[in-house]
Amino acid sequence: MLTPNTLKRRLERGETALGLFASIPTAVTVEMIGQAGFDFVILDTEHTLVNPETLEHMLRAAELAGITALVRVRRPDPDVVVPLLDAGARGIVLADVRGPEALAALSDSLRFQPLGWRSMNGGRPARFGADDLVDYLRRANDALMLVPMIEHREGVENLPAILRVPGVDMVLEGAADLSQSLGLPWQTDAPAVREMLDRIHAECRRAEVPFCAIPRGTARHDDWRERGVHAFVLGDERGIAFRALQAQLATYREEASP
Repeated sequence: MLTPNTLKRRLERGETALGLFASIPTAVTVEMIGQAGFDFVILDTEHTLVNPETLEHMLRAAELAGITALVRVRRPDPDVVVPLLDAGARGIVLADVRGPEALAALSDSLRFQPLGWRSMNGGRPARFGADDLVDYLRRANDALMLVPMIEHREGVENLPAILRVPGVDMVLEGAADLSQSLGLPWQTDAPAVREMLDRIHAECRRAEVPFCAIPRGTARHDDWRERGVHAFVLGDERGIAFRALQAQLATYREEASP
C-alpha cells in the first residue's frame, strides 16, 4: 500500500528527520526502529545479504510502523531497483555516486510519465489494482525519493553537476569511504575529510537540496544543527545493538568480579 512519504514532507517543512541504517535482514528489526520513534530507515543491500521476500517483509513492516523506508543499492541497475519500488520502497539511496550520468539514467527509470519511463505495475503499492491506477502513478511519483550518497572525492568534485540531475531529493554523506578516497581510511574526523563534508553541505545549500549527515558523536550533530542541517542518519542497528549488548554484559561482569 502506498502510504505518504513522511520523510519527504518533513524535509519540505524544514523539520528534523532522524533515520537509521537497517542491516539485519529481518522485518522485526524494522518494526522496532519504527516503534522506537525514528522517522526513516535505510534498508541496506550494499553490505548485507537479504533475499527479495525478506526485503519485501521489511518494507511491509515499515509501512505498518509508520516509518519511511528507503533502500540502499550499489549499482544503478533498473532491473534491480524498479522491483524494490514495486515492493514498496519509498526511495532509493544510490551508493558512491561520482558523476551525474548514471544517476540521471536511474532517475528516468524510477518515475512514471511525465517525469520518467518507469514500467507501469499495479502490485502491492497500488493495492493490486484496488486503487485508481492513474491516480496511483501521480502519488507514486510524488512519494518517490532519489538520494545519491557522496563517498569519494570525485563525487565531491562533480557534486554541482550531480545536483542538477532532475529528481534528486536529498544527498547523504559517506565520510567513511570518503576518508578512504583521501588516503585516510576510517579517519572520519580528519581535517581533510571534514573539509570535504563541508563542501558537500555548502553545495547542497546552494542548490537548495536537503543534506543528510551521519554524525559521529553529539558534538558533530550539534554543529550540523547549528548550520541548518535537519536530516541525520544515526548509525546502523547492528552497531547500536552490539554496544548495548556489551554494556549489558559489562554491568554483570563487574558485579561478578571478586
